[in-house]
Formats: sequence, structure tokens, C-alpha cells
Amino acid sequence: MLLSLEGASKIFADRVIFQRTSIKIEEGDRIGVVGVNGAGKTTLLRVLTGELPLEEGQRMTKRGLTLGYLRQNSGVTPSNTIYEEMRSAYAPLLEAKARMDLISKEMEKSSSQENTQLAEEYAKLEAYFSSNDGYNMDVHIETVLRGMGFGEWDRNTLCGSLSGGEKTRLSLAKILLQKPDLLLLDEPTNYLDLSALEWLEQYLTSFKNSLVVVSHDRYFLDQICNRIWDVTQGTVKAYPGNYSKYFQIRENNYQEQLKNYQKEQEEIEKLKDYIARNKVRASTAAMAKSREKQLEALEKERASHPLPPPLLPVRIRFRFQDGPVENVLEVKDLSLRAGGLAQGRKLFEGVNLKISRGQRVAILGKNGVGKSSLLRAFMDQHPLEKGQFRWGIGVRPSWFEQESEHLCASHTVLEEMRSRFPRAVTQDLRQTLAFLQFRAEDIEKEVRSLSGGEKARLKLAIMMFQSPNLLLLDEPTNHLDLMTREALDQALEEFGEAGGTVLAITHDRYLLNRMPWRILELYPEGIQEYNNYQDYLQTRQAFSGFEERKTEKIKKEIKEDPHHKGKKQRALDASRRKRYGDVEREISQLEAMISQKEADLSPEIYSDYQKLQEAYEELNQMRQDLEARLEEWADLESELKEGL
Repeated sequence: MLLSLEGASKIFADRVIFQRTSIKIEEGDRIGVVGVNGAGKTTLLRVLTGELPLEEGQRMTKRGLTLGYLRQNSGVTPSNTIYEEMRSAYAPLLEAKARMDLISKEMEKSSSQENTQLAEEYAKLEAYFSSNDGYNMDVHIETVLRGMGFGEWDRNTLCGSLSGGEKTRLSLAKILLQKPDLLLLDEPTNYLDLSALEWLEQYLTSFKNSLVVVSHDRYFLDQICNRIWDVTQGTVKAYPGNYSKYFQIRENNYQEQLKNYQKEQEEIEKLKDYIARNKVRASTAAMAKSREKQLEALEKERASHPLPPPLLPVRIRFRFQDGPVENVLEVKDLSLRAGGLAQGRKLFEGVNLKISRGQRVAILGKNGVGKSSLLRAFMDQHPLEKGQFRWGIGVRPSWFEQESEHLCASHTVLEEMRSRFPRAVTQDLRQTLAFLQFRAEDIEKEVRSLSGGEKARLKLAIMMFQSPNLLLLDEPTNHLDLMTREALDQALEEFGEAGGTVLAITHDRYLLNRMPWRILELYPEGIQEYNNYQDYLQTRQAFSGFEERKTEKIKKEIKEDPHHKGKKQRALDASRRKRYGDVEREISQLEAMISQKEADLSPEIYSDYQKLQEAYEELNQMRQDLEARLEEWADLESELKEGL
């Protein structure tokens, strides 16, 4: 057992999240946490970390357990550079190194007795620093950053300037450096582009330690999970298998509950009918009286087993009276820069685009390429560097922004709706909010206290009331629970059938597969268009396969024709191969020398500061030499592979 909650109860914001619940995490567990928005999934993770206390019960952990927690809001410090943020993962080691440096200075001016005590402390700190590979700290940082797609990034880039997906990747990279026994992830797929999402799935599939992940991505949960926790109705219910198996079990349970309810209802109606027909007749009055007692008992039993709630409780509908003419949006030679500043990084240039009435258009592309900035430009929230765009006659756009910066934090949910629609009937506003699962007590909550999913539902309620004929959606399914995602999918289908137009930034693979989309992939050089999502996937796969085949063909040709290179290139390759072998031998020698030197550190040396200092200086020099040889070896290996 790694971690468990026994008889645990948690109340958050005057709401019972779970009560007298017992759950445990074993080694090898890969647990997906699901539940409706606001159910308390993030609260559960914070309880597991020990960040939030329990009202009753116990939290128990394996001795020495290390946790890695990826928060929903990325957890990076905006004022830190990328390098500083990654170094913060080594805080205990950095503290040890700082103390070692201070001890070295103190020993130079201390007495021999004091030196002995300081030398002992230094030796302990150095052993801790060395055993945790502190001397290779920067090597590990570079390795992980490259693996997470930051290979060419300036390490002095401020974290605050990164996109949402980049912050998530950086936070995960930082956690990987910590090598936790248990990895806790809160919505890790939010803001990730398709390539980053696929990388994360591959990494977590091969992750050897345990993990708990909150996610509403069905494909993602199916790929990595072997257990599901459903946070619902004040408890945490555990299910075996991945999300698809959980959903099937839940569906079967619902159908069984519904069947039993209907059977009981039929029995109640039969009893009522019998009583009504026989109560007035003297010969059957006694039987009718007996049946009344049966009916009373059955109705009492029914009260404890009400009709199960529907599996899809959310209702979303986008209605509009008049649509635009055929042309909805025309874009000519559009270029944007980051932040809208002249000196800002160029996002993309030369975008040309036409969107017609009734089309569903999905914009894909890597994080940071400018997808959100493009929608912001259409809503006059981001200045154009070059080019222009023009709306069609009669177009009424409604914008679902990825962030929630245009919501007033101090407003209650109902006040936010009233401020936007001052002439609307309050009951109509309440009903629209009720469709999005905002209960009577929920509409009095301040916006600042809402979860990410609740803010997303509020934005959808606003859009429903606006009656738009064009939906501009920036990652609309981020933070939404699975039931709300399903309702949104249905609403978009109905909206398109009615002639509405959708322009969406999304990496929700289920949504893209569910209905036909015109796919636009945004690059710095412009837009590549695909007929549909399957066409996009096939082209992407074919291109990937083509590149692999091309590489293999070139390698084969090179092996078959050793004279294809010029004389100078062949000589250079020969020199590299020779140096490659020499470096491998030098690495082996240095590793052996370091091991021997560490073994020679006897207790007598620890009592002699001068000898101890000389030994550590020699060891550090060897380690630096080894690090340099390892870097040279990696570079030579890469160059030789490129030269094949």
C-alpha cells in the first residue's frame, strides 16, 4: 500500500465531498478520477497530497513516500525562467550544496576541533548530494527539457510568457525530475496539442510508478488507466478496468435501477387500480384495505429508491432566429505577433480563409502557434500585424474564450448573467443556468469561487442566451465533465443541422471523430487544409511513414554505396568513429577511477580537513571530466547517426 484514506470525510465550501470513505492506492495502480464538475475531484487530490485536512478519518502513507502533483493551473512561477523553474525541483539538493559551500569557507578560518565537526557535516551533505546525483543536475534538466519539446528554447524565457500547454509540459517536466513514487495529475491534457497529448500518453503508459489522474478525456483514460474512481453523491466509488469498462458497468447499473423502478411503478399502479375498484364494495373492502397496507409499504420503500438520475442530465441548445448570408467570414493575408506588439514573436503569416454558412471548422496546430490569438483577433481583442478579415452580413458571433478573464470575479453567477442581459426575465436566466446544472445555491456563488468546469458551464449558459449563429470556441471541452461534454457534442450537432456555423480550436479527439469537420492546421507559414479529421490523420500518418521510409532508404543506399560521400566527408566520419571509440574507453576509465576514489574515503580522511578537501576537489574534477565526456559521446553518436 502506498497511500490510503480510512473512514475519511471531507467537507469543502460547506459541501460534503465524501463521507466515511475508505480507498487505497497500491503499487502499480493507474487510477482515473471522474465525476461531474464541482463534485470535488481536485479536492480529493489535495486531500491525497495532505494539503487539505480531513474532518474525520485517517490518511496513511507508506514510509518515505514521494509525491508529484501536477496542478490544474500549471503550478509554475511566472517570474521564474525556464531554467530557474526546473532547478527548483532540486531545492533540497541546492540547499545541501549551499551549506557545503558555506562549510568550506568556515573551515578555512576555524579551529581544528571545529573543523572536525564541520568536516563530518560536510561529509554527510556530500554523500547525500552525490547519492542523489546532484553533480549531474544540469545534465538531467537538459535531458528532460529536450524530451518535453523545449530543446531549442532559450532557458532564460520567463514562465509567465508561456502558453497554457507549454506551462503544463514544463510543470510535468519538473515533476519528472523529482521521480516521485506516486504521480497525481489534475487535468493534464488541458491545453495540450495532439503531438504533446500523444507524447504524454506514451510516457504515462511506460511510467513504472503509480499514478492518479483527474481527466475528462475518454480516450486518454482508456489508454492509461486500470482503475476508475467515481466521485459522486458524497462518496468515492471504485471500478475495475479503464473508462470504457467503467461506463459499461455504470450503464448496466442504471438500466437495472430503471428496470426495478418501472417494475415497482407497475406494481403500485396495479395496487391503486385494485383499491379503487374494490374499496367501495362490501364483499371486497377487507381485501382492498389489505392492499392499501401493501401500497403504503411499497411507496415507503420507493421513497428510499427514487428514479435514478439520467445519465445525461445537462441540456445545451444554441438557438438563433436568422442566419447570415452564405459567406460568414473571409480572411486575407493575415499575420499576427505575440502580444500584438511590433517586437513580439511572429506567430504566423499569410493566413487566407473563407468560411461558409453551416460549416464546422476545426483549427489544429502546435501550442504557441497562435490559434487562440487568431480567435481573439476576430473578436477585436488582438491587433493585426498585416492583412484583414471581414464578417458576412447578419453574422452574430459568440466567443467561448479559453480563459475566463472576461467574467467578473466578484459577481455571483446570477449577477453575471443579469449584467450581460439586463432586460431578460430573471426566471429565464435561472432556467438556462439550471439546464447547465447550476442549482439554487450555486447561482449565489461568486465567480471567483467556481471550479474550472463551473466557469466553463457559465460561459456556455451565456452563449445559449446570446442566440448566436456563429460559435467561436477555444478548447470548449477543457474542464468540462464527461456528461457535459456529451451534451455539448449533441448541441453542436443540432446547431449545425439548423444551419449554424462553428469555428473551434479543439484537440478533443472524441469530438473531432463524432461529426464531420473541415480541418485547418495552423503553421507559422499559414494554413494547411484537410477535408475531415480522418483525412488529417491519414495524411499525418502517411507523412510520418514516408519520412521513416525515406530515412531507411537513405541509410540502405549509404550502406550499399560506401563511395557516395566526398573524400573530405569520409575522412571526417572516420575521425569521428575513432574519437567515438576513444571517448567510450575514457568514460569507462573515469567511472572506474571515481568508484575507486569514493571507496578510498576512509574515516581517517574525514578527520583531516586538508586531505578531505583535496579528495573532494579531485573527485569533483573527475565528475566534471566524466560529464564532459558523456556530452561529447552523445554529440558524436548523434553526428554519426546523421551521417549514415
